[in-house]
Amino acid sequence: MGVRNSFSATDREPCLKKMAEQQLDLLIVGGGITGAGIAWDASLRGLNVGLVEKKDFGWGTSSRSTKLIHGGLRYLKQGEISLVKEVGKERALLYHLAPHLVHPLKMLLPMYKGGSLGPVSTSIGLWLYDWLAGVTKHERRTMLSTSITATHEPLLSKDGMLGGGMYYEYMTDDARLTLEIMRSALIEGALACNYTEVTRFYYVEGRIEGAYVTDCCSGKEYLLKAKKIVNATGPWVDNLRELDKSKRGKRLHLTKGVHIVIPYERMPIKQSLYFDTSDGRMVFAIPRGEIVYVGTTDTAYQDNIEHPIASTGDRDYLLDAVNKLCPTLKLTREDVKSSWVGLRPLIYQEGKGPSELSRKDEIFLSPSGLITIAGGKLTGFRKMAEKVVNLVCKQLRKEEQLNFGPCITDNSPILGSGGHGPDGFRIQINTLQQKASELGVPQTQTKRWLFTYGCSTNEIFTNLQVEGRSKNSSPTEQELIGAELKYAWEREMICRSDDFLIRRTGLLFFYPELFIAYLHQTIQFLAEKQHWTEQEKGEEQKRMMQLYSEALFTSNSK
Repeated sequence: MGVRNSFSATDREPCLKKMAEQQLDLLIVGGGITGAGIAWDASLRGLNVGLVEKKDFGWGTSSRSTKLIHGGLRYLKQGEISLVKEVGKERALLYHLAPHLVHPLKMLLPMYKGGSLGPVSTSIGLWLYDWLAGVTKHERRTMLSTSITATHEPLLSKDGMLGGGMYYEYMTDDARLTLEIMRSALIEGALACNYTEVTRFYYVEGRIEGAYVTDCCSGKEYLLKAKKIVNATGPWVDNLRELDKSKRGKRLHLTKGVHIVIPYERMPIKQSLYFDTSDGRMVFAIPRGEIVYVGTTDTAYQDNIEHPIASTGDRDYLLDAVNKLCPTLKLTREDVKSSWVGLRPLIYQEGKGPSELSRKDEIFLSPSGLITIAGGKLTGFRKMAEKVVNLVCKQLRKEEQLNFGPCITDNSPILGSGGHGPDGFRIQINTLQQKASELGVPQTQTKRWLFTYGCSTNEIFTNLQVEGRSKNSSPTEQELIGAELKYAWEREMICRSDDFLIRRTGLLFFYPELFIAYLHQTIQFLAEKQHWTEQEKGEEQKRMMQLYSEALFTSNSK
């Protein structure tokens, strides 16, 4: 397939028209990590693929997770051996495929009297975890004495400490990973469009053969016909099953996961922590540049799934957990810099609480032929996609004698990685850093760009090399913002301000001060590109400030 360089909001209407002019092999509903993974896998195998997302790519759970590629150590306690083995091995694989977005992370698990994990069980659990995941020698677990644990992390409470375990996980940017997977699918010929909502399905003699979709930006309706349709909408899968009149048997149980962000100077931990809370949950504290984020909660959720909001109770729960673990910090509500909340689309199991529900994925087949993928974890997206595409290919082979190859995503570099693994990426990083220095880009900005866009940062540098600017002058803040915005507009299909300020850059979560600094120029840029009226610009400003207020717990709705 030819490389599709453009992925702009201006491509949306042509993209939808192109989908409507043909019969697709596969139409995917849902632009989170699962849908993106399915599109990537299917397009690599040669299927003619289309994908629609009613909000922005990664808008739901796929931009609001704990942002870890991890095997799920606590799932060993639930007997989820096969799940831990499957997703554990994905960690190293994804690090190789996307080294700009997946980074090894030292994790310290402190143990205390009365906690859910003791020295023996922790040692056995971590050993089993390493064995199941096939962990390399230098990343295998190390058990620590009480004194060594305290040396590794002086902020930890010494009261009742029994020691600790050191092991490795991998940190990621979930929204960026979703987008780069989506764009990797586009290179293979897939078609994808955000802000496109499925309003009803199209049937022929009771079999689902398409979907009517509405472009939420223009209001135009399209009929997209497809041989197979996959429902990969995360927390919304039951909504589409209802639309198909096939919601019966198993159903979703949504739980809410909240994370809070604290300045690193107020919580200067030396490595990531994974620790017990008073109610038996396990919580992460993860340093990320100038901040530390803490999470997550796990409570049943039955409110508006379109707009989940973290409560002050959620915030206080996490603050209390940290203060109990590190009592000298004395963190207060004023120390919370930002927050985010996501919904886990788990499969309901009678008699089990939120934290006990399995994270396994499951495929539902409706009488109409609709294929639904539910449950699962961020780390397991590639294997989930493989299962779905295997099923689709099996059905197409049986029904239409169409043959497609096996899954090859385990050996297909993800866009932005440079295609040469972690070692090759480091070499390219050095080259890009040198170019940044020549252009006068500040080091902090360069680092953020490189670990957001990877090798695609070179395109932002190209945007900076505007005609008429002196080679010896450093770019202004407006020029830096403008170069990044131009890249996101032309290559990442941003339509609204939060597409850029939250999902493409993570500014609201990790750099809320930059969120405010970028806001006016972002709105002006998008207004000019999309011909917004002054009223529309005002409404966008108001909407963005509401999101800002909710993230910082200053909204009146709380």
